[in-house]
Amino acid sequence: MVTLFPQAHVSDAEREHGLRLLVREAALSGGTAALTTGVILTAFALHLGASNTMVGVLASAPFLAQLLQLPAILLVERLRTRKRIAVVTSLIGRAMLAVMAVTAFFSGTVPLLLFLAAQLVVCGLGAIGTCAWNAWLRDLAPEDRLGRVFAKRTAWLTAISLILGLAAALALHLTPAGSLSRNLVFAGMFTIGCVTGLISARVVAAMPEPEMPVADGPVRLKRLLTQPFRDRNFARLLGFVASWQFAINLATPFFTVFIVRQLRFEVSFVMVLSVVSQIANLLALRSWGVLSDRFANKSVMAVCAPAYIFAIVAMIGASQFENRTLVAGWLVVLHMLMGAAIAGVTLTSTNIALKLSPKGSATAYVAANAMVTAVAAGLAPILGGLLADFFARRELELLLRWSGPSGTLSLPLILTNWDFYFLIAGLLGLYAIHRLSLVAEHGEIERREMVNQLLSETRRGIRNISSVAGLRAATDLPASLLRDARLRRRLRRARARRDEARAARRSVPRGATEAVAGAASELAE
Repeated sequence: MVTLFPQAHVSDAEREHGLRLLVREAALSGGTAALTTGVILTAFALHLGASNTMVGVLASAPFLAQLLQLPAILLVERLRTRKRIAVVTSLIGRAMLAVMAVTAFFSGTVPLLLFLAAQLVVCGLGAIGTCAWNAWLRDLAPEDRLGRVFAKRTAWLTAISLILGLAAALALHLTPAGSLSRNLVFAGMFTIGCVTGLISARVVAAMPEPEMPVADGPVRLKRLLTQPFRDRNFARLLGFVASWQFAINLATPFFTVFIVRQLRFEVSFVMVLSVVSQIANLLALRSWGVLSDRFANKSVMAVCAPAYIFAIVAMIGASQFENRTLVAGWLVVLHMLMGAAIAGVTLTSTNIALKLSPKGSATAYVAANAMVTAVAAGLAPILGGLLADFFARRELELLLRWSGPSGTLSLPLILTNWDFYFLIAGLLGLYAIHRLSLVAEHGEIERREMVNQLLSETRRGIRNISSVAGLRAATDLPASLLRDARLRRRLRRARARRDEARAARRSVPRGATEAVAGAASELAE
């Protein structure tokens, strides 16, 4: 029986069942995100005729909406029913995706404003639900398994995004821009995203929610919000989060605009790049999850963050080449690097915020983290959109010249339009990495040692792939997950039979020995 209210006691079996649902639900919520956010959301906005400023506002909406976590803290602390808040906001918010689907068949300012308003509702209710969701998961998931649980969940998220991303790229490639068929494709994506989102809310409702500790007095928002900032180490983490989010969101929301408008590639190619990034993300996730559990989240982030920043700055190279094939190859390589790096950053940034939050009262800490993220990541793309015309009319040219006995070699570097964003993002990213070095986390190791550990994992994987069996294992992630799930179901059934046999032995002595033996035999199989 599904209930939306917390439980005074969550058994180990219920907890494990909830963690399994947490992983499985990722396929549904991942489907919604894959079809209604990121590249597709930006492409849909461009299809409706959005300006650079509108693209910036759409990119900032998910972050600025996180400011609603401030009243959400009071809502969670007073109602103390985190699951009910998460489920209800999810149902209402995802219904707005159907409204966005309808705008595909209209043009002009009004559909764009309706599209933006629906997106703001989705993001706003999602922020309120996320506040309850994060605090709920902090109490549900064991601390020593956070890395593995969320790595497995993220693997499912990435896998479904990969599959749907390929389908979306094919659909966009086969439909001409501005045609009725292109309208149908965008409307279909958002309709399917709406349906999978509603089913996702039903799965979440079946997960158990541990009861929150008894409040030690009236809930005061000021006291809750200042508590994380008085925690010196957590405040340092917030400093890193603010600088990091501003750096990456100054540039990354405009990748699609840069590739489509400045480099003149099709939207379908942008979707292919997204798929490439997701493949790299999926392949790297398991290693990052293992390393974050074995050492510390900060150690993993100290490797991933610089790699991601380097990839952003290297996007400048795409506008320097004249050969289209070379540009396409360059973008593919960079998206592979960004996919692998952001896998570690996303996993560890969530985990470190949860890990440094006090157990049982993580709501304020998680909300403070989200609030800082919202302000920094929300302001960056708006500023980028407003300054787009300023940078579009300016150009910076640097000439590198090498002279020698055999002649002179000149290498011009010309920065225009979005190139400025990538360079500025790189400089801000270096400062963010400095802020990360000030955060203390138990179990952290030096960056050089973490790189050695990563290389060891990579060499082990390469040695495994050298055989046919190893190659099959490396490419069998979805099948292995399903196979492990079947084995776990068989084990649970065997344990249930064993428990029934023990109960029968206590109540009916005769014949109980045979029942226990049968259950033990099944378990052994």
